[in-house]
Amino acid sequence: MKVVITGGAGFLGQKLAASLQEKGKLAGADGSLSPISEIICVDRAVPGEQRDGVTYVEADITSRGAFDAVVPEDTGSVFHLAAVVSAEAEADFDLGMRVNLDATRALLERCRTLERLPRLVFVSSVAAFGVAPSIVDDDTPVRPLNSYGVEKVVGEYLVGEYARRGFVDGRAVRLPTIVIRPGVPNKAASSFASSILREPLQGKTAVCPVSKDLAVWIKSPAAAVNDLIHAHDTPGEGWPDGLRALNLPGLTVTVSEMVAALGRAGGDKGLISWEPDPGIEAIVGSWPQGMVTERADALGFRADENVDAIVRQFLVDELGRSA
Repeated sequence: MKVVITGGAGFLGQKLAASLQEKGKLAGADGSLSPISEIICVDRAVPGEQRDGVTYVEADITSRGAFDAVVPEDTGSVFHLAAVVSAEAEADFDLGMRVNLDATRALLERCRTLERLPRLVFVSSVAAFGVAPSIVDDDTPVRPLNSYGVEKVVGEYLVGEYARRGFVDGRAVRLPTIVIRPGVPNKAASSFASSILREPLQGKTAVCPVSKDLAVWIKSPAAAVNDLIHAHDTPGEGWPDGLRALNLPGLTVTVSEMVAALGRAGGDKGLISWEPDPGIEAIVGSWPQGMVTERADALGFRADENVDAIVRQFLVDELGRSA
């Protein structure tokens, strides 16, 4: 089985590729496990450090026919992670539409032409919600309040429609905010949620643009990767037409609770400077602070234990320290 990961050079894409290599198998169209013959990571640039046994392809997925060249005819599975993140999509409307919406449609069209029905996992976001209660459930309607959220919701509907028509076996999962992301801050509105932990744990300064009592819905990178693979391998009856999008379980934590966990892990809380940014607070504040995820729970998806466990995992996995 050939597996394509769009956004495969990003941190989550690379972690997914590593996990798939270790796993070695994925569920095929009939639900039985099939050996993975090739993992193809597609992105606008190849990573500096490349994994042996993984194929990396540099491509502009917004260009006409891009997916014809990078998604082989015998592809069995696709993980669509590529996206322009929240604050960047809000700042550059046209770029967000090209990458988050037009490229998603183009990828679905390519999947429609493949030799066999591919299984596709579309990565959506908690940003799909906007006008919603602070705690949402499986039946809460999506009413996004920013361009990124709108593009993700439209992507969910497209995946559902292509699945209903029998063109793909599509599944869309709404990820919580991923904490702690390695590397450096990106242009996501929620980037602070990682940086206020990541930087002080390495003796560096960080800026927090939101209030201490803001609550966010979070998930660790490792748990997110596990959920993406689980979403792929879950039998088709768990994804009936009309229910192709799923809220994933996570943790509700306030910024102050995250900072407290930083201190318990030995990080210097004094390295955080508090510089309010009303624009960032408005975007993140429009997202749900938590979810009741009965459907995902029943399908076997799981949240992290607590925020301290997430911090300990980062110390071990990314910084090579003992927890």
